[in-house]
Amino acid sequence: MTWQANILTLFPEMFPGPLGLSLAGRALREGRWGLRAMDIRGFATDRHRTVDDTPFGGGAGMVMRPDVLDAACAAAVAESPAAPLVYLTPRGRLLDQALVRDLAAGPGVVLLCGRYEGVDQRVIEARGMVEVSAGDVVLSGGEPAALLLLDACVRLLPGVMGAAASAEEESHGTEGLLEYPHYTRPAEWQGRAVPPVLLSGHHAEVARWRRTEAEAATRARRPDLWDRHLRRRAESHEPAEAGRLDGHPAAA
Repeated sequence: MTWQANILTLFPEMFPGPLGLSLAGRALREGRWGLRAMDIRGFATDRHRTVDDTPFGGGAGMVMRPDVLDAACAAAVAESPAAPLVYLTPRGRLLDQALVRDLAAGPGVVLLCGRYEGVDQRVIEARGMVEVSAGDVVLSGGEPAALLLLDACVRLLPGVMGAAASAEEESHGTEGLLEYPHYTRPAEWQGRAVPPVLLSGHHAEVARWRRTEAEAATRARRPDLWDRHLRRRAESHEPAEAGRLDGHPAAA
């Protein structure tokens, strides 16, 4: 069964956007995944196609109406009844690679792209929406977040990426580490040389160097990911590598 993405949005013309290019675009054309952008305004009941109203309790901005959104959600869910209904919002669970893998392993996803000040809480609760945030930023709407989430999911679908191993080794892979540095020709550029180990042809040493660099980058740049990695390793009873103490490279 084809992995299907149904998008509820006020701007269906934003899709597929960049997802129509490169690997995701080719996979879309090959039918490895499907995409349908559904215009929320099509479910409004008045002649002005109104989808929002002023918030109860006062305040700036407008709020998306629950009746209109519920009708839109009903249509999208009817097409993909087994897919989770995800509302993209800054207050949601932070999108991470673990969630991406879960979504990519399922039948697809229904994404609600909010606008204005947000969505009436009642429809979120009534529909049991999963609230997901693309990061600690505020966007003008959920569409950019939807593109990000879909790009992350689609590249994990069978047959989309040329080398399956790439998905395991890159940042936030199965071990949750940031990726090691990359180098290519020329071997020396502006007085900067490629680390000699990468030119050695010794595959075990290269793998060891890459692991050390990935750990060092994660510790320095994302201590939250490093702590999570250590906890996961402790829970799996994975032994520390020789020459390492608590996952930190031993001093020379």
